[in-house]
Amino acid sequence: MTDAIIQYDVLAREALRHVVRSVLESAAREGLPGGHHFYITFRTDAPGVTLSDQLRQEFPSEMTIVLQHQFWDLHVTPDKFSVKLSFGGVPHELAIPFAAISAFFDPSVQFGLQFAPLAGEEEKTGQDARREEAETAPSPVGDRSDDGSQPGDVVSLDAFRKK
Repeated sequence: MTDAIIQYDVLAREALRHVVRSVLESAAREGLPGGHHFYITFRTDAPGVTLSDQLRQEFPSEMTIVLQHQFWDLHVTPDKFSVKLSFGGVPHELAIPFAAISAFFDPSVQFGLQFAPLAGEEEKTGQDARREEAETAPSPVGDRSDDGSQPGDVVSLDAFRKK
């Protein structure tokens, strides 16, 4: 037997990032249906993030963008998406790897996801990193009545663990 464990936290985070990718792929093909719009928070200092020097200076570590009425050229690949947005009337193109996303929220249906950093992003290794990831794994936001939270609350996986 091996001491390897199934890293459910990593698998869950990848699956939830796939949800974001699927929603953005649909929006790129068909536009946003109804009142749907997205708030996407991402780490601007993450590997692979492309944005202008002006935006990087203004948002050195984290930024939230809104995809609603005024965005153009949304393109989605398996690892990232790119989009053109206007900031202060000036158009900017951004490329954002899905691994850089820290939060996704669609206020029209009160659905959101919050992502913990990936292993190695905080210089942690081994069991400590897996333990922290498990404690801060992505949590769906929505209507949960069995754990005492309210709609729109971020629910930690700890809420569902046996104590």
